[in-house]
Amino acid sequence: MPAQTAFTVRTRRSWQAVWQLVAFLILVLASAGFVGGGLIRGTGSRSLVVIILGTMGLVLFGAGLLGAVGRVLGRRPVLELTDEGVRRPARWPLPRRADRLLPWSRVEALAALRRGVPGTRRGEQDYLVFLPSDELVELARTAERPRLVALTLTDVPATAEAASWCFPVEPSWDAPLKEVVVQVRRRREVPVIDRRKR
Repeated sequence: MPAQTAFTVRTRRSWQAVWQLVAFLILVLASAGFVGGGLIRGTGSRSLVVIILGTMGLVLFGAGLLGAVGRVLGRRPVLELTDEGVRRPARWPLPRRADRLLPWSRVEALAALRRGVPGTRRGEQDYLVFLPSDELVELARTAERPRLVALTLTDVPATAEAASWCFPVEPSWDAPLKEVVVQVRRRREVPVIDRRKR
């Protein structure tokens, strides 16, 4: 079979990401104000507390600002389908050599799941899970909803391997879930288990 170009799924730029960037920038500036205010006030214990809190804010909110800038400008994919397998790119600012790869030979099936409570503020979220073992395929086919949700949770030992290859399907993805499934099937013919229905 001839080599195919990689299929990438990215999140589109959104106002939410821009507002997150602005919020972190404001918090960094406020933290710098704390440090500056503490230095101006002198060497008392209150000044020292304000300087320490401001420094902690600079470090924490600065890291958040750096991550937000990377998400807005870097546009690193959230999912890649290559000839070798399913690639989960490392989050920015980690280097691409930290990417993880699930070879096609280990992909036994795809599962589409829905998690959340309809009508609530957070609502429901769809997930696409690449299942790397027959036991997980059987679980995806037969489990009741509470056990099925475990496929999306990394802290459940029995399903942690599947959760590593679980991708939350965001409305801001530049490719719909159906197109992702089509692209997967071009590379490996696997069953698709759709458990999103109630």
